[in-house]
Amino acid sequence: MLHASPAARSRSFCPRHPCAPRVLLASWVRRRITNTDSVALDPSLRACAVPCLPLPITHRFRLRSNRAMARDYEEALDCLSSLITRRTRADGSNKGDHFDLMFDYLKILELEDAIPELKVIHVAGTKGKGSTCTFTESILRCCGFRTGLFTSPHLIDVRERFRLDGVEVSEEKFLEYFWWCWHRLQEKTGDDVPMPAYFRFLALLAFKIFSAEQVDVAIMEVGLGGKFDATNVVQKPIVCGISSLGYDHMEILGNTLREIAGEKAGIFKKGVPAYTVPQPEEAMHALEDKAFQLGVPLQLALPLDTGLLKNRHLGLDGEHQYLNSGLAIALSSVWLKMTGNLKSMNIDEHSLPEQFVSGLSRARLEGRAQIVPDSLGQQQNSNLGGLTFYLDGAHSPESMEMCAKWYSHAIREDPSRFGERPHENHHMRQGGHPNSLGGKDHQQILLFNCMSVRDPQLLLPRLINTCDQHGVKFHKAIFVPNQSVYNKVTSLASPPTDPQQVDLSWQLTLQKAWENFMHSEQGSSCASVCEDSLVFPSLPLAIKWLRESVQQSRSVQVQVLVTGSLHLVGDVLRLMKN
Repeated sequence: MLHASPAARSRSFCPRHPCAPRVLLASWVRRRITNTDSVALDPSLRACAVPCLPLPITHRFRLRSNRAMARDYEEALDCLSSLITRRTRADGSNKGDHFDLMFDYLKILELEDAIPELKVIHVAGTKGKGSTCTFTESILRCCGFRTGLFTSPHLIDVRERFRLDGVEVSEEKFLEYFWWCWHRLQEKTGDDVPMPAYFRFLALLAFKIFSAEQVDVAIMEVGLGGKFDATNVVQKPIVCGISSLGYDHMEILGNTLREIAGEKAGIFKKGVPAYTVPQPEEAMHALEDKAFQLGVPLQLALPLDTGLLKNRHLGLDGEHQYLNSGLAIALSSVWLKMTGNLKSMNIDEHSLPEQFVSGLSRARLEGRAQIVPDSLGQQQNSNLGGLTFYLDGAHSPESMEMCAKWYSHAIREDPSRFGERPHENHHMRQGGHPNSLGGKDHQQILLFNCMSVRDPQLLLPRLINTCDQHGVKFHKAIFVPNQSVYNKVTSLASPPTDPQQVDLSWQLTLQKAWENFMHSEQGSSCASVCEDSLVFPSLPLAIKWLRESVQQSRSVQVQVLVTGSLHLVGDVLRLMKN
């Protein structure tokens, strides 16, 4: 039986009549229904009787006010926040950061028998694993299966990490499963078996939700690494996938591609088929070595041939998505075959079933190659100008290059947004300013932040140079701190961080890295267009400044690339939605 929060359990009296226990009112209702004698009740209490009947926990949540639900949800987020710790490297010296504790948690939550029943697709990688999982889920949902999708991180709300049939789990369901897991773990953990850390709890919660909701397929994205990741308690997945590998989280995964690939290959299981995409030679050798040791049939998934889409487009934009969608097709095909559901579907290099094409074209993932017009700015400035945000959570050198290619293409490719004629949007107007498209002035502005463990001298030059190669030069660069903080889980309704408490030393470091590159010989061609760079103490102030700039120059289209951090992208989306 699921347990409500302490606050919910304490509400055992009628909300309108605190002195009238629910049990009395419920007893009166039951006697009236069965036509038996009942005690006389005050008329005002009779009006409360039916609403106060004790109901199953799922119905109790629906009857509560929005305010009570919000309080309960914030309480759950506070509990989650208490589990956040700094990441440490999981290796032999600490037994994989005490990875074996995960199996104790499975026993406590009665998931030992449930997880082997899940038909899991397990995906690791440096770049593209979230997109691959999203494509895979969409394909199998279009094939008629009940899907569960677990991804990370979330952008605005933690419930984004848990999707059932393509939709994030409702607050009611989240709270039911959350408190059930939380109370069990609080009761059974202690000095020897402490409460699980943040991501481990979320992975356990995902397994609980997917098993209880009886999904046909559970697509699980690895959080970090693979070998010691919380999702790796799955002993017998149906198929495994490794997306593109590169240098990221090196302080945890290792300093070479071979070390990083070895950690990712930790999700391989003996005899379980696995697919990967074309990799750097060093990384591919590491994957092949691990696969050979375990007898894993490792195969290469080729990028999607655009001709197979039947004149439709991928739901996720960017040329790198052809690589991710090719991997998703392979994983989906093997899952269907291994579970006996392939039936009469014809899947080969020359054709795809309609369900696959529909799934690929309908896939959606916020914060990756996403275009968001500023509706507030457009309302205030209905003339020629406007403000549009181009959001991409790229945060590695390789993904920065992919992001720059997408952005350079996207600012020319959307005539419906900017009122340009279709034949004008593919190329810059001959003889015009390099940032003038379709007869209008366009200004490209960079809004950037990244984690302090990343090297801006690797990220920014890759972004600037790739944009420059495609004829795009930034008019200005803006550096801001994230609104969200690492040690606090928030929701759309949570109050923003107080700007006065923000340390801007890292943003000033980013600004210096930008200016040093611009004044170097390598960045001199870009510096001729870029006026300067700015640091704002908060994101809302930066957005306010952008909107005011558009108001002052009504003939200019301002196209803002937001990148460097998924947290920053989530903060921008939160402000847009609020």
